[in-house]
Amino acid sequence: MNLTLDFKHIVIVILCATMALLSSCAMSSRIQKADKKYAIGEYYEAAQDYRKIYSKIPSKNKQLKGEIAFKQGECYRHINSPKAVQAYANAIRNKYFLQDSIVYLRQAQVLHYQGKYTDAIKGYDLYLQWQPDSYEAQAGRFACQQIGEWKNNPTRYKISPAKEFNIKKYSSFSPCFVGETADALLFTSNRTVQKKKDKKNSPVTGVPICQLYSTRKDADGKWTDIEIAEGLNDGGEGEGNAEAGSSSVSLDGDDSSSNGGGSGNMGNTGGEGGAGQKAATSAEVGVCCTSADGRTLYFTWSKPINGQDLGAKIFSSARASGTWGAPQEVILFRDSTISVGHPALNHEGDTLYFASDAPGGLGGKDIWFSVLDGNKWSFPENMGPQINTSGDEMFPTVAPDGSLYFASSGHPGYGGLDIYHAIKDTMILRDSTWVQGYQLWNMGFPINSAGDDFGITFEPEGTAGFFSSDRGSRKAIDQIYRFILPELVFLLEGTITDPNGEPVSDAIIRLVGDNGTNVKLQTRRDGTYRIKLDPNVNYAMLASARGYLNNKEVLHTQGLKDSKTFTQNFTLTSLSKPVKMENVFYEFGKWTLTPTSAASLDALVKLLKDNPNITIELSAHTDLVGNAEANRILSEKRAQSCVDYLIKAGIQADRLTPVGYGKTKPVVADKALNNQYDFIPVDQELNEEFILSLPKNQQEICNQINRRTEFKVLRTTYGLY
Repeated sequence: MNLTLDFKHIVIVILCATMALLSSCAMSSRIQKADKKYAIGEYYEAAQDYRKIYSKIPSKNKQLKGEIAFKQGECYRHINSPKAVQAYANAIRNKYFLQDSIVYLRQAQVLHYQGKYTDAIKGYDLYLQWQPDSYEAQAGRFACQQIGEWKNNPTRYKISPAKEFNIKKYSSFSPCFVGETADALLFTSNRTVQKKKDKKNSPVTGVPICQLYSTRKDADGKWTDIEIAEGLNDGGEGEGNAEAGSSSVSLDGDDSSSNGGGSGNMGNTGGEGGAGQKAATSAEVGVCCTSADGRTLYFTWSKPINGQDLGAKIFSSARASGTWGAPQEVILFRDSTISVGHPALNHEGDTLYFASDAPGGLGGKDIWFSVLDGNKWSFPENMGPQINTSGDEMFPTVAPDGSLYFASSGHPGYGGLDIYHAIKDTMILRDSTWVQGYQLWNMGFPINSAGDDFGITFEPEGTAGFFSSDRGSRKAIDQIYRFILPELVFLLEGTITDPNGEPVSDAIIRLVGDNGTNVKLQTRRDGTYRIKLDPNVNYAMLASARGYLNNKEVLHTQGLKDSKTFTQNFTLTSLSKPVKMENVFYEFGKWTLTPTSAASLDALVKLLKDNPNITIELSAHTDLVGNAEANRILSEKRAQSCVDYLIKAGIQADRLTPVGYGKTKPVVADKALNNQYDFIPVDQELNEEFILSLPKNQQEICNQINRRTEFKVLRTTYGLY
């Protein structure tokens, strides 16, 4: 037996086992470090660590590979990186869904965010097989199915990039007007103002930390002088162990969310540096609101103390002598470790809305509110399931009309965060307590997109303002957009003429609406008129003039979503002259009306109903061809056919007198007929002598003119006596 050889084998085995153990310990240590970064929200750095760890895990250890891939995907999702899809795919391939089926939901949500709706539906379906009651999955699936229809029915909002606030490659987001005027604005941005060697990147997003910037309109109404908000980002030079809330703490950053804003990592509001970093370069400040008078600012603040992440907090600052005073922490929860951010104040200044992942929520980040009681804020209340979901609800804003707007990833939407409008509804019973109910409305396209849309602010009238979005950005860079809801403008215009097309210059238009409108307007000399209408009104119109019959029409602006100009022309019928009825035709040699005659006869029905006190003579005429008596009988029967039609349509028989004139009353040409046929002189009667003097083609024209159906007014006092 070779003892030396056996000893060598034993040593080799021990060395291999030791190396494996050391490798396993090293792997565990690396995972623990990555997990710690993940837990405190340093998603960018954690993702880099998980990526390296994943490549070192043996393929046979599927459980660990799946877990690390999922965490990597979560990090990428939080910073809106497109790499999340592949990371989740790796987790699914390693059967992570056996540990937690939520991997299907998260992958579907990322595909939804990327606008890959068909693939997203497949992911939602897979998750619903595991969790059939999931509102998030049901809402996401429904939205993906409806997005095509939603985009085909956009809202009236018009949007455009607010280029004066945006800088290429840097995020700018969550604009906020200062007070009730619209001439000063605060917004958040991760643009750099330091020298490159002094630049601090956030471990949350891997991009520069954010700061709060201010700008103001000049005399020409242009936004100018964009600079770091004074008094908030340039405070003292206290070290990293300064106490939160002390006046020595300098606030030099902003609430980061996603790649500077989008996904709303409210709980990690800043670039968490290690102990000993100066406060002026490691804290983040942002997502703010002001009181109605613009004198008090509420903002989100986040900064590590001695290397420990303390989450996000809300601070307030009072403005005096043109600068913001020392910030003071707003105490909301008794537990100081609970993250709060994204403050929004109502007009009265006594209700503060904010976002938090506090215990007792519905999952993710929720909207909460607190009421001012003396000089302290009450214990916060959750807004409840009508507002909050198992997803994230953040970035609340109170509009000038007092209604609430916020961003959500949990309600049916276009992808990522969408902006929603919450309108107060009837009170509802929740947990044996009556609470405020809400109706919820997605702001729709083009305000919302497949990307993250959030952080809206309104000008005083409530129809214009700004919001932020990372739409179209591969690197999830947030930009500020302006929006405006154009005024709905409805106009009514037209011309009033006589049957010959001549303008009736002294005609009157009366407009009566079901909103109380009662307007009387005289036409211009050329017979035209123009008047502005109100939205959502039903109108009745009456056109009248001395010597003419009235003409009525109706129109409405109910439910119209776009501005419109209505054109309504009126032809007024003379009280003293016969009126030719256009396009009344009969079968050849008969008195049977053709279907094409209905439109003209229906117009006469309307005229008789609009003028219920008139009686008329309805007459039919033939050309000069044929026997006079036969023509008379034919014309009588044709006139009777028309009267029968009118009676069937509801006109009283004693208001109608049918007469057949045959060829005894040829047309006498007027100026209009002369303009149409210059070979027919004005006042010329189209009798047999004149017609026979014409060439054959002109004779046929005259015969066609004589073949006609007319009516004329006999009385205007029917039913009055």
